[in-house]
Amino acid sequence: MHGARPPAVARLSRGRTEVVPAPGTTDSVGDEPGWCGAMSTWNAAQSADFRGPLDVTGAATAVVDAQDTVIGWSLAAEELLGYRPHEIVGQPLSVFLPPRPNPSPPLAPDDAAPALGDPFRSNEIRVARHRDGHELLVATAVCHLPGPGAAERVVVATKLKDLRVWESRLALLHGLATQSPVGLAIYDTNLRLTWCNTAYEREIGRPYADFGGMRADELYSEGRFVTRGYPRTLDAVMHHVLDTGEPILDLHFLGRPPSDPEQEHLWSCSYYRLQDADGHVIGVCEDAFDITERHKAQRRLALLVEAGRGIGTTLDVLVTAEKITEVAVPEFACAVTVDLATAVLDGEAPPTGGPAPTELVRAAHRSAGASGQRDPAGPADGARPQGPRPPAAVAYPPGSPQERSLASGGRVRDDTTLVVPLRAGNSTLGLVTFARDPGAAAFDDDEIALADELVARTAVSVDNARRFTRERTAALALQRQLLPQHVPQQSAVELAHRYLPTDDLSGVGGDWFDVIPLSGTRVGLVVGDVVGHGLQAAATMGRLRTTVRAFAQMDLAPDELLTRLDDLVGQSAEEQWGELGSPGGPFEDVTTGATCLYAVYDPVSRRCVMARAGHLPPAIVHPDGALTYPDLPAGPPLGLGGLPFESMEIELPVGSLLALFTDGLVEARDRDIDHGLQTLGEVLADRDASLEELCDRAVARLLPDGTTADDTALLLVRTRELGTTQVAEWELPAEPVAPGHARELATRQLRDWGLEDLSFSTELVVSELVTNAVRYAAGPLHLRLIRDRTLLCEVADTGHTSPHLRHSRDDDEGGRGLFIVAQLVQRWGTRYTRSGKTIWTEQSFPADGDG
Repeated sequence: MHGARPPAVARLSRGRTEVVPAPGTTDSVGDEPGWCGAMSTWNAAQSADFRGPLDVTGAATAVVDAQDTVIGWSLAAEELLGYRPHEIVGQPLSVFLPPRPNPSPPLAPDDAAPALGDPFRSNEIRVARHRDGHELLVATAVCHLPGPGAAERVVVATKLKDLRVWESRLALLHGLATQSPVGLAIYDTNLRLTWCNTAYEREIGRPYADFGGMRADELYSEGRFVTRGYPRTLDAVMHHVLDTGEPILDLHFLGRPPSDPEQEHLWSCSYYRLQDADGHVIGVCEDAFDITERHKAQRRLALLVEAGRGIGTTLDVLVTAEKITEVAVPEFACAVTVDLATAVLDGEAPPTGGPAPTELVRAAHRSAGASGQRDPAGPADGARPQGPRPPAAVAYPPGSPQERSLASGGRVRDDTTLVVPLRAGNSTLGLVTFARDPGAAAFDDDEIALADELVARTAVSVDNARRFTRERTAALALQRQLLPQHVPQQSAVELAHRYLPTDDLSGVGGDWFDVIPLSGTRVGLVVGDVVGHGLQAAATMGRLRTTVRAFAQMDLAPDELLTRLDDLVGQSAEEQWGELGSPGGPFEDVTTGATCLYAVYDPVSRRCVMARAGHLPPAIVHPDGALTYPDLPAGPPLGLGGLPFESMEIELPVGSLLALFTDGLVEARDRDIDHGLQTLGEVLADRDASLEELCDRAVARLLPDGTTADDTALLLVRTRELGTTQVAEWELPAEPVAPGHARELATRQLRDWGLEDLSFSTELVVSELVTNAVRYAAGPLHLRLIRDRTLLCEVADTGHTSPHLRHSRDDDEGGRGLFIVAQLVQRWGTRYTRSGKTIWTEQSFPADGDG
């Protein structure tokens, strides 16, 4: 303050001080900014005053002379205390600020008013009296005015609560500047640093004086923004804020701070444009919070979530091992290797309680480097299976982290390599090796915990896959025993087949098919369907298939075979119900209700006899392309009883196509059975396609997704014929001369076929069989020779007695003929017809024969 200051009344109006002169005075106080230090605007948008409640330009102000008489009064004082200038000017200060007897300490932090004392002490809490008589608590300050003139001092007062708010603001600013973990910086319009707080200094690692005035992109030259949709550089982001005035919040900036140049950090940054009280742009403010640890925690959590989605979604051991490498590379490590014990791949568990397995194979490896890069975490050979090759064995050198982990059974951390054993229960299934590039940061404790969690999840999934492999291997072994894996080629028919179980995990089901060689080059064709799916249905199917094969070898007619099978199924169900006490339950026999179709085709007569037990009839496509579903009597499903089974005999021209199938092929939830049968007929109508092609097309058309709600079996056969060049047949009278004539006929026919080497044995076989027919049966007799894959000899008569093989005593005159026959032939047997019986034999061709 310069020069004399005459008595005046100071009046504050929106940042401008007006002085109301006292009566009789002409001098005034000028428009100089604050007498006690003005501050800039706190918030221009809110018009909040940043200069403080005790600033003379905004507070209630009274100018007093040496006798404490009021000679100046501001508008703010009028608003606070209610006195107008003409009412208070000339009055003593004690009118509105009465003295108190005891001295008062400086302003206390609480709102309690100390006792009044010397009224001219500065920075006090006083009790002021309003014009209307009520009292209010105020904070006061006194400013002495040096120099000549009546004005001695200025008394400034404000409400105590306004002062407390101001002090809180100052504390906030001080905390942001010195204690906040958020880095704060102010850049001017040229993007040069003009101010920063303590947190920013710690981030740089130097005091502000060393780097003030530098540009942001000079401090973080290699940093970049990683938030999509925004510029990548600091310079571009700040220019955008300066140009548009739009703040940008929560941008993620990745860089290396000067205080920690070895590690990349991630910050959440926000930028605001700064303006002065008049709206002029003065710079941009940056606040940045280091979220590196939080980001790492989020990445670890995201990695666990990804592991939960990927690991354990398959029951294949090798695919499960591959999943952890997909999850961990490159987010967690630059290379991951999974080595498993050889027993695990076979579905077996390594020994428990003992040392870790030393025979390991490379199950999976993934690296963030270029393809074909040698495995940096594995042994020297870097073996890894390619394509369908089996996993290669690995051996780790002594002292390697993997060898130490195997020896100790625990985790091993060695610089940038981390080896964690795969453990399930007390068994060590293998090792997982995480590796980072040389010079990279070592695995910290949090990352080790994450690795343990990833490996633990993988171990559980690998163990589940191992158990499934063992169960699937057992199920497939059962299925291979129950279903024909390779159907031998038959002279009677050409074959093709498909089998699709509903339970594609175990690969077993309740449907079955079979092709049974019968005597006389005939062939038995079977297809059946057991209620249910899975192992129990497969076991039941196996019992039925075995029973059908046994009955078929007895040369039973189709209707008689199904009758005996039905009786056996009914007895089995009754016995099981008797054991369980009631039908149903977890071990209910699913045989009852099974269906079956059995057909016998004779390539000599080209006739097919068939019967069915509740099964769908076959489809027959004639050589001319005509499709029929024969009206075959249905018969009841097996085990129900009550109705007889009936056979149908039809003649099939050479080249006819016979399709036997289960309902899973033609029936579906979204398709009725008639539509399925029509579609199957359309597929089978292609006469130029092979049977294998027809099987594939039928499955593709009727089961386009490759899955079915029911087990499916399909058997396609194309009929053949044995012509006159392969069959010779004669009718003989039941007379004593018949055996000799039969020998001559057989010998002549063998000579025509070039099978003279079989003449001796065949003469004996024919002679003995015809002799027995003449002696024990009635005529006429029929002799038939068939040249097929073996030489078949058949003698038919009208008798129904069954021949028996027995050992004759030394004194017996007969009974040795059939025994001799059995020694000369490969197989022999008897089949019965409505008109009698036929005894047949089979002989193998000589090794150098042309048969």
